[in-house]
Amino acid sequence: MSIEVQQLQKNFGDFVAVDNVSLSINSGELTALLGPSGSGKTTLLRLIAGLEQADAGRILFHGEDISHQHVSERGVGFVFQHYALFKHMTVAENVGFGLSVKPKKFRPNKAEIQKRVHKLLELVQLDWTADRYPSQLSGGQRQRIALARALAVEPKVLLLDEPFGALDAKVRAELRRWLRRLHDEIHVTSVFVTHDQEEALEVADRIVVMNKGRVEQDGTPEEVYDHPANPFVYEFLGTVNLFHARVRQGDTLIKQAQADSPATAGDVEQPGLAYVRPHEIDVLLQVEPEAIAAKLDLITVVGPSVRLEFSSSEHELIHVELDKLRFKQLGLSIGQQTYLKPRYNRVFLGEGI
Repeated sequence: MSIEVQQLQKNFGDFVAVDNVSLSINSGELTALLGPSGSGKTTLLRLIAGLEQADAGRILFHGEDISHQHVSERGVGFVFQHYALFKHMTVAENVGFGLSVKPKKFRPNKAEIQKRVHKLLELVQLDWTADRYPSQLSGGQRQRIALARALAVEPKVLLLDEPFGALDAKVRAELRRWLRRLHDEIHVTSVFVTHDQEEALEVADRIVVMNKGRVEQDGTPEEVYDHPANPFVYEFLGTVNLFHARVRQGDTLIKQAQADSPATAGDVEQPGLAYVRPHEIDVLLQVEPEAIAAKLDLITVVGPSVRLEFSSSEHELIHVELDKLRFKQLGLSIGQQTYLKPRYNRVFLGEGI
């Protein structure tokens, strides 16, 4: 089931929540709406679901305009952040609830409902919890039950609003890997909202980066991370170092280093910023051409990675990330004088966002 969003607009009073958004989601894709709080991602999801009505624009499911259809007519399954399970019902009753309240002519009989519930509980690997109550389950288990309940009505589209937001980091990591495997098995068109960059990069087929109600970039995880469309996307997707540049067509200078100029650079020199991620900087023990002299101020070991903070002679703070083996080979220590060689991949005109 493909989803087409055409020039969608939603205002709440003077606040523009979704600003002329157009978007195409292919059938069977798992798409992440990624952005900071207030970027419009949850409002867009609720518009697709029918939980909010747009002020302008259209929403099409597989070419059919469903913009004015009630949420109950759209055939969507919705998973909320806080489970929304019925406490007085068993797990099996929760999963089968959507089937049991269908109009009589569409409602399966009890045996069919039980069979589908059992199949779904097996799918989410929780068939042994059928007779338990939500309070007897962990947060991660409850979220999987909420997903099984959403799938029970065989939705055309599955929508998830920060489904793992209420869980601790370890459970989140486990569940997002599980969701990716589950999606590969069922292939239902799915859209999920998150503000967690790592979650979107790991789980999604496509990422839609939103800011202030607009789409900043839409592409595969690799495209969005490796080729950010603008400074906002660069800065939102993880830690980044900024180096001031002097930009002119065909000739960009960053400190002593040369770099490619932006396509929009003119003949007159302009200020710009070079964006470099921490893992795109080499640490040297001896001076080399175009290297930046810097003193090591902080060492933080995070599992297999080592995060370093350096200060340059111009008092710039520079973040570097190395694997633990390379860190040990260099034999670095606090206060040591080193030389940093950034690999300048992208320069933008202006002074940043």
